[in-house]
Amino acid sequence: MIGTPPSFAATPGNARGDHDVLAEMLRAVRLTGSVFLNASFTAPFGVISPKQFDERTPMAQLRHVSIFHLIAAGGCTVEIATGEQRIVSAGDILLMPFADAHKFWDGESVRMTIADELVRPSSLNGMWTINHGGGGQETRMVCGFIESSEFLFTPVFRTLPPLLIDRTGDDKVSAIITSTVRQILELADAAAPGSELMLGRLMELLFVEVLRRYAMELPPGATGWFAGLNDPIVSRAMHFVHGNPARRWTVDDLAREAGSSRTVLAERFNAVMGQAPMEYITNWRMQIAADRMRNGNDSFAAIAADVGYESEAAFSRAFKRVTGVTPGRWRDGVMAS
Repeated sequence: MIGTPPSFAATPGNARGDHDVLAEMLRAVRLTGSVFLNASFTAPFGVISPKQFDERTPMAQLRHVSIFHLIAAGGCTVEIATGEQRIVSAGDILLMPFADAHKFWDGESVRMTIADELVRPSSLNGMWTINHGGGGQETRMVCGFIESSEFLFTPVFRTLPPLLIDRTGDDKVSAIITSTVRQILELADAAAPGSELMLGRLMELLFVEVLRRYAMELPPGATGWFAGLNDPIVSRAMHFVHGNPARRWTVDDLAREAGSSRTVLAERFNAVMGQAPMEYITNWRMQIAADRMRNGNDSFAAIAADVGYESEAAFSRAFKRVTGVTPGRWRDGVMAS
């Protein structure tokens, strides 16, 4: 599960460094991660990574998965489900927020082989290996995943591009990313028993830092949740909402805390986030509530009070309005899954 390692920098745009909105959002969606594949491909080769893996592989049972590919050596072409193609090389980090079928190849007119046919178990629990290709130039790749227990409310994943490629530079975040990747590669190669927990924590840290850099590098005029982190008014408002979701917020109160007028706050939220401030507050409260219902046995009345509702009935109405189901049906569904 995601924590807040000491290396985390303050999210861009935050009014103060004492509350990291990005880390808080990711903590609420219960991230877990690990490395599932250590692969060596030699040219020419062509591999199809399926949307659904064979049931015997560790990826088969995962839901709500984002995929990382760390290119350790060599290079190849990648094509995602949308048809977008990119050439990648050593040092590149590929993030696909929603796992979907995609292809890797190096060479002309190569035969494509489904990854399910190539994977073999390694000595490390949960990690598989591939050695495949024609014997030419090697492309080394370590692949990991990030799984979230909830995608329903959080806009984090939905506002990312289908393929995000991070190329490190000489800035502070790059240094963190480079160090993290190096540790992941070393642990994956060693495949020593007991490495699973450390690999999971490193993948979670890598995910947060790649997203942090993505937010920092968005151009002016960008929209979406990450763009909100860069907007001085929206980010201050998000900061206060995430810091105290149970407060009986009104637009006037939030505008006052953000150092803005009600009109300007509403305009900025709609322009950048595509929603009204109160809608964002409600969705964030429902995310917290869903997490509580999934991971605990608190009563609906206690959860309602903790996310800012005066009564269980008011909370239930809000939850159903956002999710389409009552809290009771939601919890029953979670327990059955």
